[in-house]
Amino acid sequence: MTQIYAYIPFKNGSAEDVALEYPAAAKKIDAAAMLTAVVTGSGAELDSVATEMSKIYEQVIKVDNQALAYPNAEVVRKALVNIIPKDAILLVAHTTFGMDIAPGLSVKMDAAYAADIVDFEGIEGTRLKMVRQELGGAVSTHVTADISAGAVITIRPGAFAPVDGGAANGTITDKSADAGDLASTRKFLEVVEAEVGDVDITKSDVLVSIGRGIEEQENIELAQELATAMNAVVSCSRPIVDAKWLEKSRQVGTSGQTVKPKVYMAMGISGSFQHLGGLKGNPFIVAVNKNPKAPIFQVADVGIVTDILEFMPELTEAISSL
Repeated sequence: MTQIYAYIPFKNGSAEDVALEYPAAAKKIDAAAMLTAVVTGSGAELDSVATEMSKIYEQVIKVDNQALAYPNAEVVRKALVNIIPKDAILLVAHTTFGMDIAPGLSVKMDAAYAADIVDFEGIEGTRLKMVRQELGGAVSTHVTADISAGAVITIRPGAFAPVDGGAANGTITDKSADAGDLASTRKFLEVVEAEVGDVDITKSDVLVSIGRGIEEQENIELAQELATAMNAVVSCSRPIVDAKWLEKSRQVGTSGQTVKPKVYMAMGISGSFQHLGGLKGNPFIVAVNKNPKAPIFQVADVGIVTDILEFMPELTEAISSL
């Protein structure tokens, strides 16, 4: 039986959404696999997350150490290399922090490494077949890795369907004593939160988000009119901020804001993993793009292949007439 472990990231005492996606990813690897959640941290916050995960996972390992109270990948790697069995598969979210942890950990474990995986195609012998995307999602690449000595794999948040939570009534095992020496050459200073501009997009239930497809700054008014009709807020992808058409506080993505709307209108956005990394909470995604092969369509609930400059005014008119 394949042993699969999932590293659970959390913030302010609550696990990130990818914690609900690991089970689906594990089943794609091996439907009979034994999946164990691993949570590292310190104090009451760690205990809260471990309890939360025991309702989803049948087995939860927690590592409690003051050195793990802050986001320090060097320390987490030291703990995990002593906790994860050498022949196991470890799943890590493909986030900025996950990308800091995973490559070095695979070296320490002498295990295979694969990054930004969006799908699994099962195991043949000792080889795990996976799918990742290249060239901004325009090309899907099928790769294999020998997992006989284990593997560290980062999966793209949002690529796998989240579970509904449930009540697993799992067991929590404290392996703090097995973590070993957690001395670090790094020193955590502080977390710098993104600035909030004239509009806080993190508070909106509906976002009309624009990307390169808007073409010109003057066309942003079309998005604003649609947002007004929908009682929504205009957000954007990074190219719009880089062009200085909107302020950075409106950017959705790993280098911008993390948002959890109920409805996300992706207008002319290709859907890179950096952008989708800022989208949490399993929103209803409507994607409109002229390119039928845009990666955004792979995660969208509704996909429409058309020019947003023609689509948005028509939708605004239709909503306003209701």
